[in-house]
Amino acid sequence: MTGDAGRLFEEYHDSLVRMLWRRTGDRDRAEELAQETLVRAVAAEPRNPRSWLFAVALNLVREDARKALRQGRRLQLLKNELEPLAPPPDEVMERNEQAARVRAALEQLNDRDREALLLKAEGFNYDEIAETLGLAKGAIGTTLARARRRLVEAYHDMEGPAKHAAR
Repeated sequence: MTGDAGRLFEEYHDSLVRMLWRRTGDRDRAEELAQETLVRAVAAEPRNPRSWLFAVALNLVREDARKALRQGRRLQLLKNELEPLAPPPDEVMERNEQAARVRAALEQLNDRDREALLLKAEGFNYDEIAETLGLAKGAIGTTLARARRRLVEAYHDMEGPAKHAAR
């Protein structure tokens, strides 16, 4: 069992954290949710660990959001970690603003569209996305195309007022 846990961790931890970080915007919370997901996987011993892990991780994110809503908490924005050679402050600020706009645009999507995009960004193929989200494989292409279009529209809608205000 310990070997399985180590293999699951080595193979999926980084990918889970990335996806959860994109979903939550909080690196520490992403690490906690990834750890909880892996603990559950060791107990459940899933046949197809990749799809199972990401489905459980997305369920934990939704559960976490519901808890936060009930308790009146707000999720924190992305915490900036100091880099060894930090880029200029204006670059950091622009990148943070852009990341915040992308996260805000993602939040405007419905759960299925947002999660499909995040899974695709993690390298999932259509079969894996379908299995993880409980959709028909044939619906994934349409779901991703629609989700991308909606994300771009939401992003441009947010970008517009910011550009006009700067002028």
